[in-house]
Amino acid sequence: ANWLFNNIVMKNLDAQFSAIADPHRRTILTRLARGEATVSELQSPLGISQPAVSRHLRLLEKAGLIEQSRAAQARPRRLKPEGLEAARNWLDELRNLWNDSFDRLDAFLADPTTETRDD
Repeated sequence: ANWLFNNIVMKNLDAQFSAIADPHRRTILTRLARGEATVSELQSPLGISQPAVSRHLRLLEKAGLIEQSRAAQARPRRLKPEGLEAARNWLDELRNLWNDSFDRLDAFLADPTTETRDD
């Protein structure tokens, strides 16, 4: 559980959660889940300017969620397979901590020898 509070991990998670907090960037990620796309292909459904799409793409790249393909001059983007792995691991570990806490609470409440205080 120590790695849950590791500063490097937390900074990476901050960047990732910040990146996916924006609806335009979530739309981009959803589109890229279907396969590579160029800036123009991503721009069309968003209804925002090409420079705005490029800024969103740079932020997603910096967060480690997407990468630029080496193919062609158009430089299509694609999801980075391991992009959300750190966030998924962090959430899984957090879920495990919560489950352990609830299991201990259930055991405590089910124990007939547990005394309750009358204040």
